[in-house]
Amino acid sequence: MSELKTNKISTNDQNNVAIDNALQIKGYTAAERDALTSVAGDVIYNEDDGTIDFYNGSSWNATSAGTFTFTVDYLVIAGGGGGGRLGGGGGAGGYRNSYNNETSGGGGNSETSLSLSPLTSYSVTVGGGGSGATTVQANNGNNSTFSSITSLGGGGGGGYGNGTTANGQSGGSGGGGGYNTSNTGGAGTANQGYSGGSGYLVNGVYASGGGGGGAGAAGNNAASGQAGNGGNGLASSITATSITRGGGGGGGGDTRGSTPGSGGTGGGGSANSASAGSSGTAYTGGGGGDGSYNGSGGIFNNGGAGGSGVVILSYPSTKTITLAGGASSSAGEQTDGSRKYIQIETSGTVSFA
Repeated sequence: MSELKTNKISTNDQNNVAIDNALQIKGYTAAERDALTSVAGDVIYNEDDGTIDFYNGSSWNATSAGTFTFTVDYLVIAGGGGGGRLGGGGGAGGYRNSYNNETSGGGGNSETSLSLSPLTSYSVTVGGGGSGATTVQANNGNNSTFSSITSLGGGGGGGYGNGTTANGQSGGSGGGGGYNTSNTGGAGTANQGYSGGSGYLVNGVYASGGGGGGAGAAGNNAASGQAGNGGNGLASSITATSITRGGGGGGGGDTRGSTPGSGGTGGGGSANSASAGSSGTAYTGGGGGDGSYNGSGGIFNNGGAGGSGVVILSYPSTKTITLAGGASSSAGEQTDGSRKYIQIETSGTVSFA
């Protein structure tokens, strides 16, 4: 025999039956919920997220915004600056990191993790690299953002000539100075990257450009017979494997009396004597290599473009991320023990459930 027990049943003003006591739904953790043998229409309280979840016959879905926050770590790298023309290498994109006490760029300490909420949309911007110089000074890279975190685009490398257009531009990391001893590298940004190196001119003829700044080191100054190498980047294990990103681009020079600079470790492009400087590596924020002057042929080579930035997130393995609004990841969501991670390569929005 079935039995119904209640302390009181009363009617409201519309003469419908009402139960005075609150209805309590059975609570489960997400793992316990997923282990249930469920049928369409089942409803539970999700103790991990603070949501009411229902089963639609194939998956569990939340019916309300969550009440419990969770921790997300990030590596946000902006686009690298472009390489100059007979000048300096591009600076690496700004590098901000909260993962596992790893440092941020420019000698900064590890940043604070973000506390996020389930079923809330967060914006992601992945900055493109700055174009290399085809005339004088190269362009800065573009900013990358995740939620409240912004990394600044790398500074473009300085170019041929005197004056401000031959100086490296400031950015997340600074671009290298071009052509002349008086041409300085651009400044980096605190907790994001280092400054670019300065240029050098021998006997008023043979010019060399400075290396672009990197996330882990300043770009090298040019010297007699040698353009500056790009500053090195920083390594992070946020994707379960240690990968170095954020290298500065190598400075260029007059090939009659100078050796082109190499890119810094972590995606920095190198300067080339016979062709345009190489571009920074995609998804590293590496600075573009400078375009050298081929003195024997009288040819100015263009600078290489900066590498695109990237946004990498690490979060509890109990969460599942959804990308929307154009955001994409070539490898998708990956699991590493108690955490998941994802490398986001295009701009859009993300949410977690």
